[in-house]
Amino acid sequence: MLQGHLIFIYMFRFLILIFRFLVCPASVKEFALENLALRQQLAVMKRQCPRPRLRRTDRLFWVWLLRAWPNWRKVLLLVRPETVIGWHRRGFRLFWTWICWRKRSGRPETSREVRDLVRKMAEANPLWGAPRIHGELLKLGIEISERTVSRLRPRRQKPPSQTWKAFLENQVNEWISIDFFTVPTATFWVLFVLVVLSHHRRRVVHFNVTEHPTAFWTGQQMVETFPDDTAPRYLLRGRDKIYGGDFRERIQSLSIEEVLSAPASPWQRAYVESLIGSIRRDCLDHVIILGDRLPGKDHVCGVAA
Repeated sequence: MLQGHLIFIYMFRFLILIFRFLVCPASVKEFALENLALRQQLAVMKRQCPRPRLRRTDRLFWVWLLRAWPNWRKVLLLVRPETVIGWHRRGFRLFWTWICWRKRSGRPETSREVRDLVRKMAEANPLWGAPRIHGELLKLGIEISERTVSRLRPRRQKPPSQTWKAFLENQVNEWISIDFFTVPTATFWVLFVLVVLSHHRRRVVHFNVTEHPTAFWTGQQMVETFPDDTAPRYLLRGRDKIYGGDFRERIQSLSIEEVLSAPASPWQRAYVESLIGSIRRDCLDHVIILGDRLPGKDHVCGVAA
């Protein structure tokens, strides 16, 4: 009982001091604050330790003094003013973090009974999606959004699909590309060269030269290239008119599926286009072509430039 009376008396005296401090003139108030700041630093310096250590109460005191007294920097000796301002900012962040934690944000948590019910309905009806389950729950009087049902519905484990690298390695043996390129001769004629490229080893499996390419001639070249059921599965080509009806009939007889590149997209036939560029840079740019064939020979006639 006596202890309670003493605490009341001390609190009453403390309130009286605060009231006197608030009603006193500005000069007296500033003098009192300066005296209080110097006494606090003196108390820190008197502590028995090699280097004065600032406690949490000391930091709180200077943060309070920063807001209560504009000239607090004049009497600051232990730390730099930037340090006190950093304490104030840190306390400001902690205060607002505490305020935000007090308020619960986001959607209300779904009860365990509803989560179990959604999981049971999804397992019992594999063909039901989130909209159907959401409708059934609304019929039962359970207020829940369709997005929440979609999140709570268990995901079915699907077997992993093969990677692009594995797909290309499995299918590269079944791909070929064909394309034409032109070669001017010394007599101002233009020769058309057909190139058939295998994607597996980037190897030229067939080529031929003609002055008048036709769809029938091009199809016949494909028959000569892949005899006795050695035709690949896919043929990648452009959209030139040279690949007409006769060519497509020959390709179908070989059970080859045609894959057409997009219009004006040579990059989709990168392998054969790269080969043609190499032929031009490494060979045709250094020789002058005289004709399509030598008598009795099966190659193009040319002389070094």
